[in-house]
Amino acid sequence: CTYASHSISLKYLVLEICRAAHGRFAQKLMKDLFTNYTNALRPVEDTDYIINVTLQVTLSQIIDMDERNQILTTYLWVRQVWMDAFLTWKKEDYDGLDTIRIPSSYVWRPDIVLYNSADDEFSSSMETNVVLRNDGQVMWDQPAITKSSCSVDVAFFPFDLQQCDLTFGSWTHNGNQMDLINALDSADLKDFVPNVEWEVLGMPAKKNVILYGCCSEPYPDITFSLHLKRRASFYIFNLLIPCMMISFLAPLGFYLPADSGEKVSLGVTVLLALTVFQLLVAESMPPSESVPLIGKYYIATMTMVTASTALTIFIMNIHHCGGEARPVPEWAERFILKYLARICFVYEVGENCLGGARKEPLSQEGSDSVEGGGGDGGNRREILVKCLCQHQELGKNVEYIANSYQDQRAAQLRIGEWRKVAKVMDRFFMWLFFIMVFFMSILILGKSI
Repeated sequence: CTYASHSISLKYLVLEICRAAHGRFAQKLMKDLFTNYTNALRPVEDTDYIINVTLQVTLSQIIDMDERNQILTTYLWVRQVWMDAFLTWKKEDYDGLDTIRIPSSYVWRPDIVLYNSADDEFSSSMETNVVLRNDGQVMWDQPAITKSSCSVDVAFFPFDLQQCDLTFGSWTHNGNQMDLINALDSADLKDFVPNVEWEVLGMPAKKNVILYGCCSEPYPDITFSLHLKRRASFYIFNLLIPCMMISFLAPLGFYLPADSGEKVSLGVTVLLALTVFQLLVAESMPPSESVPLIGKYYIATMTMVTASTALTIFIMNIHHCGGEARPVPEWAERFILKYLARICFVYEVGENCLGGARKEPLSQEGSDSVEGGGGDGGNRREILVKCLCQHQELGKNVEYIANSYQDQRAAQLRIGEWRKVAKVMDRFFMWLFFIMVFFMSILILGKSI
């Protein structure tokens, strides 16, 4: 046990001596490297040489997508690798020390910025160390929270796809002084934290060389195109399904009895509810000429509800036609009361209430009973004729009463026919609007598949 403890102590002692030796060599290396070094100039031996900077971006998180202001906030890890010709050494001269980590402010750094930045401070990155190798390679890993401008197209909201570009390039060095190289064909998504609203489909990278109007030299940049797909479940359950349920109430206004007095108020209530949902969508969308898909659905539904309310008022006017109304036209009687009534399953509406077919035989029997009295019918007729001739005023009154009865009965028949026309139109428009709402709902939900 004593021997084992001594051996362990000896190993720790050797490790501490090695660390101390590495520390002394690291300090000596720092003095040797940065004695005549300046971080203000490009680290090349000849000013005609081009320094190559390898750029790699890792997407860690999508913090926010502000559709109204069209700003994308992301958390990125940016890695830049380049060769510094003045920061090389032989590791044999420094006890095998091949890498050191020093503050990034000590060395020259490429002035690579996000071209389409929308940040107020224009810089939200963290000052981190760089890893310096003995062959002059400098690797700088830098976490950054970026705010970039993104053109948001809400034409198919909430089933939309968005593409947001993040363009990195040098602000002052042209392509003859510094060149950018893609480390990968796309951004690294292995460490991406899933977002609750957006699904990342990919983030390919593309190098561009652009000639600006201000300068004759080419300026290279690397554009990372972030392809996003919105997760529509939240909007389906909170905006679409309530709107569909409200929309199915609009055709039921045609099923309400005309005498209930609630047909028009139901349509107005549904219209107000849809207006509230329309305002909720408009508050979150950017003011643009392209109307969102859900906005088109709301507008179409509101138009349908408005049309149903107007038709309800028109049909109620037909239902409440009085006795002074004209008879039902012949074409309406053929098309509506016969053909359309069968399609809408409306049969003999109002005939039993009038009971006209039963009163006519009773009146005929009454007249027969007057005409046919007892055994001496001939004598009674003669007496009756003489009485009628003698009392002409009484005959005029009887004729007036008979005409009034016939006019009243004809008015009731006209009222019944117009009510039947109104009821058939109610059923027809109810089924028509149900079919329209159903197909509109299928079309809007089909976009999510």
